Amino acid sequence: MEEKREKYTKYEKARIIGARALQIAAGAPVLIKTEEIDPIEIAIEEFEKGVIPITVKRDK
Repeated sequence: MEEKREKYTKYEKARIIGARALQIAAGAPVLIKTEEIDPIEIAIEEFEKGVIPITVKRDK
């Protein structure tokens, strides 16, 4: 069975990264090893590696 990875719109990507950066800034544990300090940069790295546990629900 092939795993389907959805392509996110730029708006969905911005929302996911923003929400995750807010979580990190509030003290949530970082899910990757990184040298970055800025929560936004950490969230971008997490997004690129596909480890952010956030899903997008779309209307059909």
